[in-house]
Amino acid sequence: MQKKHCAFCDQIVRIAADGEYDQYFDCSCSPGGSYSLLRDSYESILALSFQQKRDMLHLISGYIREKMDCGGKVVLAFSDLEEIVNAPGIPVTAEDKGNRLLQYLHRHCGGPGEPVVIHPLSRSYNLTYSPNLQELVYIIDRLQNEELLVREGMNFSLTPMGWEEAAAIAGGRILQQCLVLLPDDEKLQAEWQDKLWAKIEQFGYLPRLLASRSKATNSLESVADSKLVIADLTGQSSEVYLAAGYALGLNIPVIWTVRSDEADLLRIHLQEIRPLVWDTAEELMVLLQQKLLK
Repeated sequence: MQKKHCAFCDQIVRIAADGEYDQYFDCSCSPGGSYSLLRDSYESILALSFQQKRDMLHLISGYIREKMDCGGKVVLAFSDLEEIVNAPGIPVTAEDKGNRLLQYLHRHCGGPGEPVVIHPLSRSYNLTYSPNLQELVYIIDRLQNEELLVREGMNFSLTPMGWEEAAAIAGGRILQQCLVLLPDDEKLQAEWQDKLWAKIEQFGYLPRLLASRSKATNSLESVADSKLVIADLTGQSSEVYLAAGYALGLNIPVIWTVRSDEADLLRIHLQEIRPLVWDTAEELMVLLQQKLLK
């Protein structure tokens, strides 16, 4: 496997070709995961002026990390960068950036006082979309002075007030982990993320994507941390069957779904699992709503 500088965090990482794209593994933008960049876009990014890079690249790094931490998949091209940087959701003020850190801690702990390790801190300033470590440290100090978090070395924990603040930022609700098991079909994954993620969140769940080619150990750990599993059997992925079966063994509720054109091809009888059979994402959204409201 080749190695290359990440265009956004400048870390040297492993890459793998995937059609017209390169996957960048385990850099500061995607610790423990990967993102994809259109291969032809790499030189275009390097050709940006010094000022353009200074203004843009740390924001893209923050965008990648936050989206992946929330369970999304990131596939980028040079033409996407300006739109991302100018999007209204990109934090600008110190307060907004601090809120991003509170939300990150909130996603990774079970309550106030539970520590979350951020290591290495020197490569984690994209958690607040900051251009450098100095700004991240300033934001951490500010949140400590406001008694919203406690830092002990590399361990960070929310105070009760910080926990309430993070929950309020998330809409006043504590979202439960929901693992979505999908086959390795980029079009299908994009359809779910674009059209179904928000609906799942409306019903109190934080959806995280687990594609079928994920490592088995990581898959099972993610299942065990979830309060709900949605398993789509389109494509008949053995990994999806395995992870969903493991969830059932842990008494975690599983909602089964399958696209209608493949319903008759399932290895198990429909009446055994009663999957939601769908034709379009819009139709599935209604079916999920009915299921989650029961």
